[in-house]
Amino acid sequence: MSVEMKNNAETSQQGEFKDQVIYVGRVTKVVKGGKNFSFSALVVVGDGRGKVGFGLGKALEVPSAIKKGIEAAKRNMTKVPVTPNGSIPHPITGRFGSGSVLMKPAPAGTGVIAGATVRAVMEAAGINNVLTKSLGSSNPHNVVRATFAGFKGLMDPYTVMTNRGIDQAEA
Repeated sequence: MSVEMKNNAETSQQGEFKDQVIYVGRVTKVVKGGKNFSFSALVVVGDGRGKVGFGLGKALEVPSAIKKGIEAAKRNMTKVPVTPNGSIPHPITGRFGSGSVLMKPAPAGTGVIAGATVRAVMEAAGINNVLTKSLGSSNPHNVVRATFAGFKGLMDPYTVMTNRGIDQAEA
């Protein structure tokens, strides 16, 4: 079974979660008898309504690595504040290692303007209108972790109003 078919089969079994494989890497270990291959898969899982997670799976076969990545991503879910027009509440820069991702809110109809790695994370989270720029490292692992670091720093507008003592009815 191909990777795409396996990906779709996983999606239909989960029901509410949508998974997307971001990167599949092949690692070669040279031993006395030849070469041993193993695979790692970076996967992002989201419900399209603000819950998203990522995971890394490692196995001797690609489908097994993807399955392990999906399970790891489900255990590593985080909540992202999404505005009613499908954007993020405010601009933010997420940093991890040498990777940095700049994210800005965009008006309705803009779409997801992002590279392939950040686009997969945004679509899994249900963010439809956002401007992003990946700065620094282009390593998919660092870019995904920088995106999630940015998500961690996002503040929900209603939480900010409550912290500042502003009545939500006035705003």
